Amino acid sequence: MLRQLRIKWITWIDAVNLPSEEIEEILASFDFHELDVEAVMEPNQRARIDSYDSYMFLTLHFPKYNANRKIYELNEFHIFLGKNFLITLRDFPGAHIDQIYTKYEKKWDDDEYDIDVSSGLVLYELIQEMLEKMFRVTLNVKRDISALERQVFEKSSAPLVRNILVKKRNIVVLKHMFQPQMSVLIGLENHMKRLFDDEIEAYFEDLEDKLQKIITDIAILEEQIVWVEDAFKSMIDIQTNSIIKFLTIFSAFMLPLTAITSFYGMNINLPFQDSPSFAYVSMLLSVVILWVVFLFFQRKRKV
Repeated sequence: MLRQLRIKWITWIDAVNLPSEEIEEILASFDFHELDVEAVMEPNQRARIDSYDSYMFLTLHFPKYNANRKIYELNEFHIFLGKNFLITLRDFPGAHIDQIYTKYEKKWDDDEYDIDVSSGLVLYELIQEMLEKMFRVTLNVKRDISALERQVFEKSSAPLVRNILVKKRNIVVLKHMFQPQMSVLIGLENHMKRLFDDEIEAYFEDLEDKLQKIITDIAILEEQIVWVEDAFKSMIDIQTNSIIKFLTIFSAFMLPLTAITSFYGMNINLPFQDSPSFAYVSMLLSVVILWVVFLFFQRKRKV
């Protein structure tokens, strides 16, 4: 998808998942550094900011939820910003960006632009909206982890293990996605002083605060999912110990009978082999041993 909007003297070009050839064609009409153009073509770039005399180039990352796989995927935002242009190149479509685009498109139709509108202000709205979305993402992850906590203490199953691992993977992805972007936003705030007036700097300070809150929330979620995993492992250990205890008690009951039958199954003469009461004595001996083992486990539990 490719679209272009004129906002007063500002040109906003928004492209979603375009082929490399089309992206090169768009960027060729601008005097961008070849390394920045090359960075746009390469996937999985780290968060970055490069500043030049006439423009800035940024790479930011925001998550895109894959409902089928139930995981977060990397959604790269490549941004070129100048005083009279804004170019946004991204991997996935997003309703939040569309809403901002539609808002300015409607103002263009109604000729109601704020006199203070600038490409920096539009960029602020884009990043601010994506960070607001992240607050909802972290809230949803927190709810999912709370549900996992309840399941850990109610049941243990293979799907539960997979859900915990998926949530751990998602939190790690979010952590690696947002931590490097703090330095980018700090650099962006500093460079805004050069391209625009000091008043817009306050907007990007607000973005830094929001990003820091998101990073803090992710760190808390990481600790929480680790605790849930530890609790799950502890519950599994308790269940395993209970099963081993049961099998040990059962073995203690069967062991004397097995030993006796193994001897008396041989074709030789043995004491009490013709005595029917010896079978009852053997059963009684097994019960006594079973009781001794049970008392042993009870005593170990109290220690």
